[in-house]
Amino acid sequence: MRARSLELAVGAFLVVGITALFFLAIKVSGLSSELSQPSYKIYAHFQNIGGLTVRSKVTMSGVTIGRVADIELDKKRLNAKVTMEIYNDVNEISTDAVASILTAGLLGEKYIGIVPGADDTFIKNGDEIEQTQSSLVLEDLIGKFLFNKATEDKGSGGSGATTSTTPATTQDEF
Repeated sequence: MRARSLELAVGAFLVVGITALFFLAIKVSGLSSELSQPSYKIYAHFQNIGGLTVRSKVTMSGVTIGRVADIELDKKRLNAKVTMEIYNDVNEISTDAVASILTAGLLGEKYIGIVPGADDTFIKNGDEIEQTQSSLVLEDLIGKFLFNKATEDKGSGGSGATTSTTPATTQDEF
């Protein structure tokens, strides 16, 4: 009888542990908040989404205001059409707002950041954000840098050393 009660206790402990892990996974993934918030859809077109995925965050001033609902290729424009679901309580995104694909953290998680504009008219369900900024792709930057270095070396006779008559400065000038 004692062995049976011990087996029941271990079984109950396992069921509670697995249930706790399930709810933790749902909470961490963000699915729980996604299901509970009513939202409306807006669209944006990007030349390069560079790793943006469905269910990525949509933020404004660092606050999550929605999720990416769908990503597809627009066959007419030949670029990416991103569908975003914005929470209903965020209903004052101006029509001249800018949507940019940004990177969070060192691991490179992509999300959409919306910078509000100054227009008095607001985006409604089904509207499109006209002004967008595509993802910054690190590989493209490295390739451009290396290509520019190679052309500079060819232009200086291949020595790699360049002479300059302007003094070096330590401050960026804007």
